[in-house]
Amino acid sequence: MHFRALNFLIVLLLSLTAKLHAAPLEIVITDGIDTARPVSVMPFSWQGQGPIPYAIDEVISSDLTRSGKFKTIPLDQLPQRVEQAQQIDFNLWQQTEVEAVVVGSIETYGIDQYKVSFDLVDMIRAQMALSQLATSTTEQTLDSKDFILASQDVIITARDMRRYGHKISDIIYEKLTGVKGAFSTKIAYVEVRRQESKPYRLIVADYDGENAVTILSSSEPLMSPAWSPDASKLAYVSFENRRAEIYIQNIYTQTREVISRTPGINGAPSFSPDGNKLAVTLSKDGNPELYVIDLITKTKSRLTRNFTIDTEASWAPDGESLVFTSERGGKPQIYQVQLSNKKVRRLTINMGEWNLGGSITPDGRNLVFVNRTNGLYHIARMDLETRFMQVLTTTRLDESPSIAPNGSMIIYGTTHNGKQVLAAVSTDGRFKARLPTGEGELKAPAWSPFL
Repeated sequence: MHFRALNFLIVLLLSLTAKLHAAPLEIVITDGIDTARPVSVMPFSWQGQGPIPYAIDEVISSDLTRSGKFKTIPLDQLPQRVEQAQQIDFNLWQQTEVEAVVVGSIETYGIDQYKVSFDLVDMIRAQMALSQLATSTTEQTLDSKDFILASQDVIITARDMRRYGHKISDIIYEKLTGVKGAFSTKIAYVEVRRQESKPYRLIVADYDGENAVTILSSSEPLMSPAWSPDASKLAYVSFENRRAEIYIQNIYTQTREVISRTPGINGAPSFSPDGNKLAVTLSKDGNPELYVIDLITKTKSRLTRNFTIDTEASWAPDGESLVFTSERGGKPQIYQVQLSNKKVRRLTINMGEWNLGGSITPDGRNLVFVNRTNGLYHIARMDLETRFMQVLTTTRLDESPSIAPNGSMIIYGTTHNGKQVLAAVSTDGRFKARLPTGEGELKAPAWSPFL
């Protein structure tokens, strides 16, 4: 293996090393909120003894803001504060730009049981109806029931309230955008606290970093977490036995099994859409090449044959091909290989110096990857039909992009004030946020499928 190929392999392996933090991730919005759609989330009314068990409205407001699609308007900027949809006076809202209002309530239903209700009111349609009434010769009034886009009542425990807040956000997001919400999803990452005896931890948390749970601790590096399609398992690379080995671990039962420990490199696992196969990078036959492991029979099938390096495989949504990084053209670029005939074609052409770490968006229309231009590494998106590339980030060293299951956002690793952190960017590049760390370092996140 010549020097440049070896150097490239080292860079790739380092880019897979996860250095992340398990504490809640306070999301700091850095760009794009001015272009978001204005909505209002009213504080949920509390009908019970003592303090309200959970501020579900705050979860909803945070979710919608973090999506990059919406901005929640402060209460002191609204014409009225209401607890029920029927209390909305649409005349008072005529001078606002608010597109939707969320109102809800929480009431005691039994021992550690609460009835949670919410309504999503379409203010745009209400204002249109109000304009029509202004030109009508008959006297009429608006009924808020006619403008409710979504309404739901559930009985839950206090423990489930935060999770249900995410569920409400999913419903609101889908009703207002036509795209399924991804607030009930998870992220996986590896926390590194170098002062501890077992500094590497495989972590699973809510998409916003809350409810972080340590799945595995190790004194040696853990790398490349990848979700199974049903979000019940994680594949990852572990060096706990002083060599690279690929494991699959159930995040609920904590059971795990070794999938590959062949001589040399065992890296970059990626589940097929049906969950029955795992694409990996192995060097057991010489150069690092792509293999597919049948998880039922445990057989390994070699996909590529190349004199340099093929790695970082990611499945296309239809499961019929893989996109991967290869140096076969002289420098790292992204290629696609068909599983049926092993035919390979190059996807990134005339796009800066390097392109690597590619994944296809869930709708199959775009490729998200790391682009290096003038020595700077940025997250980029390419339309697979037109080949138009858009650079989405502006920081110096961005890596390891992972796409939300609804295709709306990308989470990735970057640096801030000399520290490795996670950040997020919308797939159109208009909205950006940063997830600061506490003590640890963050890198190589993996966004889960829908739960």
